[in-house]
Amino acid sequence: MQDYTGIETPFYLYDMGLLERTLSAANESAAAHGYHLHYAIKANHEREILSRINAHGIGADCVSGGELSTALYAGFSPGTTVFAGVGKSDEEIVYALENNIYCLNCESVEELEVIAGLARQMGKVARVALRVNPGVDAHTHHHITTGLEENKFGIQPAQLQKALDICAASESIRFMGLHFHIGSQITGPGPFLALCDRVNQLWREFRIQEYGGRMLNLGGGLGINYADPDGDPVPDFESFFAIFAQNLRLPGAVSVHFELGRSLVGQCGTLITKVLYVKEGVNKTFVITDAGMTELLRPALYQAVHKIENLASKSPARCYDVVGPACESTDVFASQVSLPATTRGDLLAIRSAGAYGQSMSLRYNQRRQAQAYFNREEITSPENVSAELFLPDFV
Repeated sequence: MQDYTGIETPFYLYDMGLLERTLSAANESAAAHGYHLHYAIKANHEREILSRINAHGIGADCVSGGELSTALYAGFSPGTTVFAGVGKSDEEIVYALENNIYCLNCESVEELEVIAGLARQMGKVARVALRVNPGVDAHTHHHITTGLEENKFGIQPAQLQKALDICAASESIRFMGLHFHIGSQITGPGPFLALCDRVNQLWREFRIQEYGGRMLNLGGGLGINYADPDGDPVPDFESFFAIFAQNLRLPGAVSVHFELGRSLVGQCGTLITKVLYVKEGVNKTFVITDAGMTELLRPALYQAVHKIENLASKSPARCYDVVGPACESTDVFASQVSLPATTRGDLLAIRSAGAYGQSMSLRYNQRRQAQAYFNREEITSPENVSAELFLPDFV
């Protein structure tokens, strides 16, 4: 077992070698088809993570002014940065226009009118893609499905013609193309095949090329293997991009973009936590850890399942409920999970926590913010620790 003596738990541990392999695999597979990649900052905005991703020439995908500021401050080029989100404030739109980012992904007719008005006041031309809600079921958890008609995201096809007409009539809007994102943690080809069919249909039906559309952004959604992170550490990017290369029917002049988050960083992160108590209940035994929903919100928010390993014990297995210290009944990492016999002071590794772990961390119950460490070989080196998330202000 790696020696974590003297390191205060809980903490996030990042395998930077795995991150490098993942980024290289994604870039190589995308480049084979001439595709462009943007990293979804929301997945993890730790400074060292962003630095490595930027070094691979991947652009940024942002959903807030704070994320946009973080991306630009971290060195991402405005020319490869996109900005989505259903609730962009006027200040955020102005900030994006001031920085001349590549594209604003617009999610409603109402927002489009605001962007046009603000750009006109600034004497700017806003580059805009229209995010269309394609009505495609991602067959994933309902809280991370974003392409159905009842979702808050995107423009309904019935409103797309109106949005295109606004773009055509406005001198302060440059229409770039269409944007889609149907959901997250998609592990089979079906939803992506359905998306290709819908994109082909909409592109023809609404004559996107005639309106000047030369860009298609297909979002992200590619999942990772939470059950077997060691056996399947790098997603199959080659097969993922091949789905689109084989099924999109678009003019050759159209550039195709993707916004990947979880698939790039999910497997490289692990949450290390210490067992505080092993509590015998009436019908269950609880392992109470010093990490909780404040460090990894996904199980409480999405009922997500992460592999949990006991780093200290090789004793015969028992069934436990692994829970955190937060004053919430939903602060549960796993129910009836099999672990080696566990005792106070054991260290547990909660795997596949690189995406939506540290970036969603909370100060609820006034909890101390967990630190982040990089490179398992050098974990005790002071220069390899980050004490806080990277959060510059955007104004």
